[in-house]
Amino acid sequence: MFLTISTTGTAERPATDLGFLLHKHPDNAQRFSTSHGTAHVFYPEADTERCTAALLLEVDPVALVRRGRGKGRGGAPDAALGNYVNDRPYAASSLLAVALSSVFSSALKGRCKARPELPERAMPLRIEVPALPARGGAELVVRLFEPLGWAVTAEPVPLDPRFPQWGDSRYVRLVLEGELRLAEALRQLYVLLPVLDDAKHYWVAPDEVDKLLASGEGWLEHHPEQRLITSRYLARRWSLTRSALERLELVRLAEADDTEVEEIDNAVDERHDTEEKPVPLAVRRRKAILDALRSAEAARVLDLGCGQGQLVGALLKDPRYTEIVGVDVSMRALNEAARRLRLDRMGERRSSRVKLLQGSLAYTDGRLRGYDAAVLSEVIEHLDPPRLPALEYAVFGAARPRTVVVTTPNVEYNVRWETLPAGRVRHPDHRFEWTREEFRGWARAVAARHGYAVEFRPVGPDDPEVGPPTQLALFRLGTETSTGTSTETSTGTSTGTSTGTSTGASTETSTEADRSTGTTTAKETAA
Repeated sequence: MFLTISTTGTAERPATDLGFLLHKHPDNAQRFSTSHGTAHVFYPEADTERCTAALLLEVDPVALVRRGRGKGRGGAPDAALGNYVNDRPYAASSLLAVALSSVFSSALKGRCKARPELPERAMPLRIEVPALPARGGAELVVRLFEPLGWAVTAEPVPLDPRFPQWGDSRYVRLVLEGELRLAEALRQLYVLLPVLDDAKHYWVAPDEVDKLLASGEGWLEHHPEQRLITSRYLARRWSLTRSALERLELVRLAEADDTEVEEIDNAVDERHDTEEKPVPLAVRRRKAILDALRSAEAARVLDLGCGQGQLVGALLKDPRYTEIVGVDVSMRALNEAARRLRLDRMGERRSSRVKLLQGSLAYTDGRLRGYDAAVLSEVIEHLDPPRLPALEYAVFGAARPRTVVVTTPNVEYNVRWETLPAGRVRHPDHRFEWTREEFRGWARAVAARHGYAVEFRPVGPDDPEVGPPTQLALFRLGTETSTGTSTETSTGTSTGTSTGTSTGASTETSTEADRSTGTTTAKETAA
């Protein structure tokens, strides 16, 4: 991938001053090792009137796969090939941005020991990138660079010039012309190259917020596309994006009041801040399940579809549970659960209380008989409806624990999630989501067929119109009646402060709904 920086000059201000700013002598061709290949810096032209510095990055596809996340990684059948055959060596991206910060680090920071006055001087610049990925097209390129004072040329690159009917690719040839300080120009490129590509090659950690704000100082806080830039740069990690936007707003307010950011930030005294933080729905679900298990006086518990072991971990903290068994069809999920629970480092006394088993809930399993309670949290909605009778018999007919706790989303509540499009379920793997009437009809029929009584509890804020976000059914074997007469209870609260749990089975999925009230962790589907 290739980038050139050009400037013009006069006898009084020669163009070769660019070499001082970049800390690279125009008479030398230099090479630098990077984590993903080799960067070359050379000057195709360098005289008093015109000087051009070129950065050529040779990407090693093997190093890219070994050290970071190349394009094409994922679950597709050709993902392995996609790691090596992609546009990373040719198109400007986060790889080039990292090379810029490494090779031109002093220029990026606005430092020049030989000529300290140069970094503060605006100079005529022409920056050219022959192949730039632009998710959003040439129009977005203009929207990002034009407000920064650049004259922008963004020419779409055709898929194949021989076949114009095929249209344009997602790449553009970019030319920026303007009079800016070199440090400003480099910092803008460092941020906006990966933003346009929209595919960082490395994991985005919290320290990326500091990098963004440092490079965006002086221009990002006022940019009309601030939110898009921030979200894309931080790989759409919502918590990091929110943190960055809040800090950018503080900078803007401080500038408007001609004061320091610290003075604005001190307006909120955290020691006396009594505003309640929203409790994540996953936490409410977990609490609701633990409350139900305590009321049943269960000691030996099955977590059917345990996923990554969130509920198993919560049960382990309470000594009243003497035997805890997590079951999941996914070996990958079980391995992750073992890692999270640190089973290999757990003391013998504690580890004797927990077991992780691979198994499908669509089949009877003799290992699951004789337990006090079983939990199916956020499981049934991951099954195709024709498979529900098999799960029903395996749990209620064959295993027959004294108590069964089932939680599932309430589809009626979906209208309260502002970020969830109408008609969409909360997670792409959900095969269905039931109304309160549908869930209660299913639960009552199951109870009647297998000799259980059932009661229903809301989980989360119990909306007077659409009910709670999660619905819970508590089955008790042979209590009150053997015909499964249901009893309606209201152990949750209308304010939603009472309940919550991890998804016990198919998964604690990270849904649009859960993100609105807190973050959850993805788990494997139950069957």
